[in-house]
Amino acid sequence: MKKAVQLFPSGISIIDSAWGGLYRGGTYLLVGERKTGKTLLSIQFAVETAKQKEICLFFTNTRPKDLMIQAASIDVDLEYYMNQNLIIVVRVAPPPEPTQFGNRDDYLSEYLSDIITVVSQYNPTRLIFDEITPYIEFEDLGKLRDTFSNTFEQIEDLGVISLLSIREPASASTQMIFNILNSYATGVIQLSKKSDANGSTKSGIIDIQPNIGHTEGRFKAHYSIEPYKGITTDFKTHKPKEKTFEKVQEKIENYIPLSEVKTTHEISIPNFYSIDDFKLILNNQIAMFKTTGQVFTLASFKLTSKEYRNSSITINQLKNIIRISADKKDKICQIEAQICVLLVKEDPKFISDFISKIKLNLPTDDQSEKELMASDIYFNFLKVTDAFENADEMLAKLHFDVKDSINSTF
Repeated sequence: MKKAVQLFPSGISIIDSAWGGLYRGGTYLLVGERKTGKTLLSIQFAVETAKQKEICLFFTNTRPKDLMIQAASIDVDLEYYMNQNLIIVVRVAPPPEPTQFGNRDDYLSEYLSDIITVVSQYNPTRLIFDEITPYIEFEDLGKLRDTFSNTFEQIEDLGVISLLSIREPASASTQMIFNILNSYATGVIQLSKKSDANGSTKSGIIDIQPNIGHTEGRFKAHYSIEPYKGITTDFKTHKPKEKTFEKVQEKIENYIPLSEVKTTHEISIPNFYSIDDFKLILNNQIAMFKTTGQVFTLASFKLTSKEYRNSSITINQLKNIIRISADKKDKICQIEAQICVLLVKEDPKFISDFISKIKLNLPTDDQSEKELMASDIYFNFLKVTDAFENADEMLAKLHFDVKDSINSTF
C-alpha cells in the first residue's frame, strides 16, 4: 500500500516557509556551481531528517571525514547522527573516464540502478546524492532517460524524498541532460553566487521552482553561508490582512463547523499550471523529443455549449475530474473553456485508461445522469512530431475540434 502524499520539513527555511516543506516521494534537483553551498544545504536537509528520528541516505564521492569537517563549519555534529544510524553516508567511487571503459553508459546505468539496492537495505525516508553530475553524463540520452526514470520512480513509490545535487549546465549537451532530469523532478532548488573584483564572495540567490504541486509558486531570496548557522535567507512570508466580518452561523446540535477544523499537510498533489508555465513545460518537452526521441501526447477537453448541454456538469467540475484522473506527472492547464493535459506516458492503454477514469469520476452516482454528463465532454489528442517547433504551434493545431465524447469507444 502506498503512503499518503504529505509535506515534510526540509530544514531549508525558504522551502519550509513558502511551500510548507517537500513532498513525500518527491524528487528535487539542487542546482549550482561549485562552492555555492550545495553540500552544506544537503547536510541541513539530512540533519532535519535525523531530528525527526528518520533515516537519511547520503551518497557522496568525498570522504566521510571531509563531510564531517564541512558539517562542523555550520556547528553540526554529523558523526553523532552517523553513530545513531540516522544519517548513513555511502561513499561511491568516481565513474571511469570514457577511455577507461568499453561501454561507459552501461557502467553508469549500473551505478544508478544500485541505488535501489541500498535503499531497500536501509529503508530511508530521505535520500541525498551529493553530487550526481558525474554519474549522469551518458552519451546515449535515451538510455539516461530510461535508467533515471526507472530508478527514481521506484524510489518515489517507496515514499522517499530525494535531493539530487547537480552542477549548473554549462553546454548544450549538459543542458539536454539537465532537461531529462528536470522532466521527472518535482521541483528545482537553484543556488547562484558571484564574486566581486577582489574575489570575495557575495551573498547569493536561492530560487525554488516547482514542477509538480507546490501551487504556492516560485520564490527567490538572498542567502548567505554563516559560520555555525549554515545557509540562511532573508525570505519573509507575507500574510494577507484578515478581513473583519460579522459571523452568522446556524447552530446544529452535535455538529462542528468546518471552519474550526485545522488543516494538515496531508494533501494530494495538484498539477495545474498557468498558461505561461504550461507553454514553458511544453516547449521543454518538444526540445527533449527532438534530442532524445521521447514521445508525448497533448490532450484537450471541452464541454458542449450551454444551450446544447444535456447535463448540469460545469467547467470547474470538469477541471477537478481531470485532476483526480490524471497521473501525478501529467501537466494540466485551462485555456479559456478548454482543459489541456500534457500526457508524459506514450502508451495507448494508458491514454485509454485515462479516459475511462474521467468517466468513472463523474460527480454523480446516477448512471443515466453519468451518461448524460459523458455525452457533454469531448476530447481530442495530438501526438508530437518533428513538424512542431514550439508550444504555440501544438496548441494552435489542437485548437479545439470536437472529435469524440467520452461516451465513445477509444
